[in-house]
Amino acid sequence: MNISDIMSEKSVLIDVKVSSKRELLQELASKAAEMTGLDERTIFDTFLERENLGSTGFGGGTALPHGRFGGLDKVYAVFARLSSPLDFDAIDGKPVDLVFALLSPEGNGADHLTALAKMSRILKDEALCTKLRQAGKPVEIYALISQD
Repeated sequence: MNISDIMSEKSVLIDVKVSSKRELLQELASKAAEMTGLDERTIFDTFLERENLGSTGFGGGTALPHGRFGGLDKVYAVFARLSSPLDFDAIDGKPVDLVFALLSPEGNGADHLTALAKMSRILKDEALCTKLRQAGKPVEIYALISQD
C-alpha cells in the first residue's frame, strides 16, 4: 500500500487553526466526509470514541486519530498541519501539530493495520517531520509523504 492509494494532495490541510482536540477532530471529520461521502458527524463521533479510549498522540508533536467505518470500500487518509501546536494528551505530553487521520472499511483489518504502520513510520521520522513543518503548500507536503 502506498500513500497515493489512500490520499491525494486534496487530502492535505495546512495551517489549520483550532483551539482544542475536539475542534481538530471536527476539521478532520469535515474533510474526510468531503472525500468519502460518509456522514461528518459519524466520522467525528468515531474519532472521538477512539480518543476516549486513549490518545492517539504518540509523541514528537504527532497524532494519528483513526477509525473503522461501514460503507467504505477502501482506506482513506487526511493529513493536517496545525498553525500552532495543540494539547492532544500525547504520550510524551508535548503538543501536536502534525496529524494523520485514517478511515478504514469496517471489515478490513489488514489494510487498516498496514496504513497505520505506514503513517506511523512517516510521523516517527524526525527529519521528515521537520520538512513537513517547513513546507509551504499542500502539494509540497503531499510530495514529501508520498515518497515510497
